[in-house]
Amino acid sequence: MRYRLPVATALIVFVLLLVSGCHSVKTLVPPNLRSPESNHSSLDAAKTELQKATPCCTTFADFSFQNALPWQPKKFVLGPGSLVGNLNGERSYFLSFSLPREVELPYRVAFKSELNGRWLRSSYLFAPTVVVLDEAFQPIGSQDVGLCEHMGWTDQTSGAFGSVDITDKRARYLVLYSSAKQQASSTYWEQSPASFSAEAPVKMAATGSFKVPHGPDGTVWIGLMDNTFKDAVNNAICGKPEQGNGVLNTLRESIPVPGWGSSSSKSADAKNSSATPGDGAASAANAGAGNR
Repeated sequence: MRYRLPVATALIVFVLLLVSGCHSVKTLVPPNLRSPESNHSSLDAAKTELQKATPCCTTFADFSFQNALPWQPKKFVLGPGSLVGNLNGERSYFLSFSLPREVELPYRVAFKSELNGRWLRSSYLFAPTVVVLDEAFQPIGSQDVGLCEHMGWTDQTSGAFGSVDITDKRARYLVLYSSAKQQASSTYWEQSPASFSAEAPVKMAATGSFKVPHGPDGTVWIGLMDNTFKDAVNNAICGKPEQGNGVLNTLRESIPVPGWGSSSSKSADAKNSSATPGDGAASAANAGAGNR
């Protein structure tokens, strides 16, 4: 009996712990499967960290351009500890590069931003702004890079992609940062976030497309366009596709298959077939009578 007592005691303690934990589903769900408590907590914290940072530069001439633009897209992490610029009152982490002179114009510079956050619906993206400078560090072009989603087979081909064209022969330097307009915007995302319920805390349900907000920090790729990034950019999804008439209707309009004519042609054929042979004869007779 004394050998059974510890086992019975352990079972009783286990049952009591299980019952006491049932009042909160969260305690039974591993941290990596729990829904985020706040959708904006990480983004707000990132904005606060940026405002605490001390800017190093207020003009483009203050930037260092010792690093050359990578010959293919390279990964950079922007956040606490990175250089911060304050341009016209807009504060942002930034990267600066010298542009290649041996590359024939025009050429493309590729970008990719990765989702920042464990949960999709609480994630955000670093959306880049690009400024191209001449040899006197004067801007000759500025652009907020539009991002489009592409989910590939690897991490390198998955994310929010974009590109800019370098066409001006005066281009010598490039600065990447995130403008206030970019940080206040968002990017279309086709994949749906996970939704949770008390009845099924780890069950994920699709709820349709949505938009991922932009934030002040994150992981960004930049470099001369290569074939991998080119395919991703060309096949990325930039917005909700327009509703069509269906696959069959599209095939009927695109492929001239007998019997697959459009509704207008079918109605015309039906009208012609409804005419009787006598109608043609009567028309010919009336024409002859008029000639007489």
